[in-house]
Amino acid sequence: MLDINNQNWNNWQWQLKNAVGFTELPALFPKHDFSGCSAVDSLFTVKISPYYLDLLRKENGKGPLSRMALPHIAELMSGGFSADPFGEEQGASRCYGVKQRFPDRALIMVSGSCTMNCRHCTRKGLLGSAEIVCSSEHIKQAVEFIESKPLIREVLLSGGDPLMLQDESIIDLVAVFAGLPQIDAVRIGTRVPVTLPFRVTPELAGELGSSLKVWINTQFNHVSEITREAEKACCLLVEAGVPVSNQSVLLCGVNDSSDAMFDLCSGLQRIRVRPYYVFLCDPIAGIDHFRVSKERAVKIESELAVRLGGLALPRFVEDIPGAERKVPI
Repeated sequence: MLDINNQNWNNWQWQLKNAVGFTELPALFPKHDFSGCSAVDSLFTVKISPYYLDLLRKENGKGPLSRMALPHIAELMSGGFSADPFGEEQGASRCYGVKQRFPDRALIMVSGSCTMNCRHCTRKGLLGSAEIVCSSEHIKQAVEFIESKPLIREVLLSGGDPLMLQDESIIDLVAVFAGLPQIDAVRIGTRVPVTLPFRVTPELAGELGSSLKVWINTQFNHVSEITREAEKACCLLVEAGVPVSNQSVLLCGVNDSSDAMFDLCSGLQRIRVRPYYVFLCDPIAGIDHFRVSKERAVKIESELAVRLGGLALPRFVEDIPGAERKVPI
């Protein structure tokens, strides 16, 4: 049993230390079917922050949030897809830990872990072997690579979750890349506001805002994830001058209806988070049970456009290996 008190609960490092693994789940959710899931856990380890676990308890392990967090035997099925359709495996990049698919952007892997291992993760087969830029030499090489590509104007810090790093490491990375004259924006891809909002402290938000170049892309997928704690985390960032956008994934059984997406997008607008993208599931092995057909996605998008104004209406797109852009559905 977790030793929960207010001081511990709001401490993000305590939350990480007490993350729940697979062996603890059957006792917590006795009505959930975990048959075959030990093999799933061996492929993609179960990890859930106590904060997010509390949200699962509120839906008794049977709702949309549980579908994203609890393992399922269907994850063992490839669905005919590759574990690495975008060529991100170790050694695939021309510069250690740096990926460039588009001329004006470079993605830098700076973390190999997250506060929660989402079952629909696009890198679920790669995090254990991904190239992580963490040493001064790796950072130097990344800077040199970017400087050699004058068309690059955005750096995306990704992983894993960059906000798993200590404040000093995050701020140092931002300073290095924001300091390059060619860079207009340093984007941080993080699900921390959703899965561990206590990680966003006033100090961290202030430091990120001070660069005047940081943008946050997060991933709320269901309105139930917009808690008071999540709202506070987003508020700290926005009021520090950090724009926050949301990139949802359209997930079967989670948000695959116009009502669910309306509630999510209008809820995000209320907390000053821009609904930016809704992605179809990437062509990744092990997430076929989450996949929503393009026809259904088009229907949801059309219905949503009638109900929401432009400020709250995201773009529905898919990420296709080899494509020159995010492709509208």
